[in-house]
Amino acid sequence: MDYTVCRAKSETEKTIIRRSAKQFWGETEQLTFDRTFDVAELSAYVAKAHDGIVGFISFAEDRDALIIVAMAVKPKYQGSGVGKSLIRKVEAEARKTGKKTLRVSTSNDDLPALAFYQATGFQIYEVRPNAIAEKHGEILSGISGLPIRDEIRLRKVL
Repeated sequence: MDYTVCRAKSETEKTIIRRSAKQFWGETEQLTFDRTFDVAELSAYVAKAHDGIVGFISFAEDRDALIIVAMAVKPKYQGSGVGKSLIRKVEAEARKTGKKTLRVSTSNDDLPALAFYQATGFQIYEVRPNAIAEKHGEILSGISGLPIRDEIRLRKVL
């Protein structure tokens, strides 16, 4: 599948990121690394194909790292390299800005995300028990009925 990855700049792109975040996670605010971010207000890259935006990645700066706050790829394009291309763009951005590490977190139920990030060179380095359950005020049911409780933190040293 043909696609290109570019910096998200327009309000239309931010609107699509906002809509995608709501579709994937039910909200645009993401709690990660003890901070809350609105994914549509962050720096981002989008993947575009003939049928529009098919994926995005939003990120924020931290001291020595870039934090991937959210990444989503439409199901039709998963497994086609879009996610890896989005990660590579953020890696290049990190290197350009002198950052030494990429960090990302996911919920304990999201086994596909855990597999993807580890396959692209990330390593689990910390688990925050109950961080997600506390954010929502309850334990939600996640992928395959797994209880969503914990924030799993991964990093990739550049």
